Amino acid sequence: MIYLDHHATTPPAQAVIDAMASVMAGTWANASSKHGPGQAASRVLAGARSVVAQALGCKPAEVVFTSGATEANHLAVRGLLAAAPEGRRRVLFSAVEHAGHLKLARDLAEAGVPVDFIPVLPDGTLQLDAASRLIGPDVAVVSLMAANNETGALMPVAEVAALTAATGARLHVDATQWIGKQLFAWSGWGADAVSCSAHKFNGPKGVGALLLRQGVVIRPTVPGSQERGRRGGTENLPAIAGLATALETLGAVADLDAEAARQSALRARLESALVTELPGVHIWSRGVPRLPGVSLLRVGGWEADVVLGRLERLGFAASSGAACSSSGSEPSHVLRAMGVPDGEALGAIRLSLGRTSTDADVDALIAALPTLRSLLPTAQAVAA
Repeated sequence: MIYLDHHATTPPAQAVIDAMASVMAGTWANASSKHGPGQAASRVLAGARSVVAQALGCKPAEVVFTSGATEANHLAVRGLLAAAPEGRRRVLFSAVEHAGHLKLARDLAEAGVPVDFIPVLPDGTLQLDAASRLIGPDVAVVSLMAANNETGALMPVAEVAALTAATGARLHVDATQWIGKQLFAWSGWGADAVSCSAHKFNGPKGVGALLLRQGVVIRPTVPGSQERGRRGGTENLPAIAGLATALETLGAVADLDAEAARQSALRARLESALVTELPGVHIWSRGVPRLPGVSLLRVGGWEADVVLGRLERLGFAASSGAACSSSGSEPSHVLRAMGVPDGEALGAIRLSLGRTSTDADVDALIAALPTLRSLLPTAQAVAA
């Protein structure tokens, strides 16, 4: 099976697996313990924190380890809101945030927090003029993804940071899809908090980090003495070691330009073949800056499940969008926010490449496109 769903998760690198196994076997003590084994674990934790900080351009004290980006997102938004001064209660999200993050927005609204959404343009990029109107002196937190997980469209983080700085609001950036795919500019972004998740860059699942700018105060959602009092709970040391190894060993920062160029070339070749070989292919956000390895598209009027089922029969694993919602029958909220009619959105499939994707993988899919076309039913299930 050729894997084309790297935006959902990436395969853990062997170096990551080895690092985690080594920590589980040899440094399994609690890093908060004062005895010898505990202090050995504490040194491993400190070393991993330093590696992450160096790779991402921040200070070790600015790294808060979490169970993943979802927890980091909640910790950032809830923590920054709770610590906001009186008079700042409103929270802004972009309309195309990850579905799990929009669930947080709904929960806040149900709890009485004023919540607003910054709309996007039909190409999937943020409406900066709307952001400028919405970001006012009553805003506590603006939460914005750096790159969309479905379309790959890049968001104007630095421009939004200038707006929040001018009004005194805090900016949280969900960099889950960005880190490991694009050069990361912690200092250049001007964000107060940034989330990431290891399994998006060939690390393990169940671990991530919140980068919290020095001097920015949050109230923890899970109180405890760990992580400088910002996130309670015994640290998952093997997973943290895996996260650090993924950033360090895989060159997730050092070789990004070359890797992005490689994936962009693979995608360009694949998209050209898709448009040529399949009927009625439309690729969303194709004309705007986007992540290098992802294509969100529809094939004629066929529903996504039909196309994906035929692809799997041919030996290719892809998805209809975000992994957390791809099993449902609801159209993508991202495409809805872009103004795409529901009938068209139901045909959306996502092909996403990664570091382990090869020329041979793309060649195999291109070669299979005529067969895929012949396997598609004559009657199209979705109205054009």
